[in-house]
Amino acid sequence: MECRISDKQMSIMDKLGILTDAAKYDVACTSSGTDRNGDGTGMGNAIKAGICHSFSGDGRCISLLKILFTNECIYDCKYCINRCSNDVPRASFTPEEVCRLTIEFYRRNYIEGLFLSSGILYSPDYTMELLYRTLFKLRREYNFQGYIHVKAIPGANPDLVRLTGFLADRMSVNLELPTAEGLKKLAPNKHRKNILTPMRLIQNGITESKNEVAVYRHAPAFVPAGQSTQMIIGATGESDFQLMMVAQNLYDKFSLKRVFYSAFVQVNEDKDLPALPGGPPLLREHRLYQADWLLRFYGFHAEELLDENRPNFNVLLDPKEDWALRHLECFPVEVNRADYQTLLRVPGIGVKSAQRIVKARRSANLRFEDLKKIGVVLKRALYFITCQGRMMYNTRIEEDYITRNLLSVKEKLPAEAGGMSYRQLSLFDDVRFAARQQGISQLG
Repeated sequence: MECRISDKQMSIMDKLGILTDAAKYDVACTSSGTDRNGDGTGMGNAIKAGICHSFSGDGRCISLLKILFTNECIYDCKYCINRCSNDVPRASFTPEEVCRLTIEFYRRNYIEGLFLSSGILYSPDYTMELLYRTLFKLRREYNFQGYIHVKAIPGANPDLVRLTGFLADRMSVNLELPTAEGLKKLAPNKHRKNILTPMRLIQNGITESKNEVAVYRHAPAFVPAGQSTQMIIGATGESDFQLMMVAQNLYDKFSLKRVFYSAFVQVNEDKDLPALPGGPPLLREHRLYQADWLLRFYGFHAEELLDENRPNFNVLLDPKEDWALRHLECFPVEVNRADYQTLLRVPGIGVKSAQRIVKARRSANLRFEDLKKIGVVLKRALYFITCQGRMMYNTRIEEDYITRNLLSVKEKLPAEAGGMSYRQLSLFDDVRFAARQQGISQLG
């Protein structure tokens, strides 16, 4: 029998405990991308730093007020802790409760914004209308002008999604699984068309809004921080190459701001779910994020990094190093002459350091000691660059030699061994929680 207590019998703190915990596997919650000051008549503003973040033990970026509106759900996705067949405590907020929590936590400087997702309560339309009413009340009645990220519900009325988009800074529609076959197997109630439709609606709305703002300065902005999505990694059998191709297509066709990758955590027992004797594939998730960064900021394409003959990333080297070792004919690069895009392909040179190199060499020829001051990671880059025609050391441009030396450079990787926690940082974990609880006890 399902653990169900009437919402009227639960305090707001009880609901908060259930619905923050229920949101912990949704990682698509960063808030970078918008810079908007309040107009002086309300509370809060949105800055590029966005929501206050913390990090859990497994390296996930966590926003402090990340909640589900409800963990009730009519769907039975096999990988989801909130699926309708699970015997878990259930709770639902009201729009008023979400607003009061957000305002009270903001006033106490615990948060700078809200990340709001939801299970599907009764129907997509019913749930989307609740989310819209919550944001409308928060913006119009409480005059909250801080950052808001809300999930669009696939299958909901497009008008509801559009109206919500004028109240949110960022929206996201979770792709869930990379392929239609994966959805059919593990999430039979969800369909790729229903997921892509609101993505296209949000993309078109953002484009139209930008055009209107260019003509009419005070036209309302639609999802000014863009949209994002999330894919679960390791629940189905797709290769890294397939995942990267999906991400590439999402960036190209839907103008997404960010694709998030969530290592599959086995929370349900099901014959269709993979066994994970080594735990969640966090190292694989780490490599995918590195590769995604190359797609977004370094000018790489998915087919450059992997192909059908080599479908998965090297677990020992980051994708940029791995690409460089397979293309040694492109190196060494002379840092005083190479163009910006070429510099970006050098391991140890990032976006900022490449920009600094281009700027600094206008006034003088750069030396290795200059590169170190600029921020180049020479312990990686020294095998791939020259300064004024010379390498830093007498180094052989050979794959085996460079690989052995790169492997000796310790990379900061996510922990994979036992004792790891997958809990989202919780407002209840702090030793000062008693004081916080007392401070907002009147909300219950």
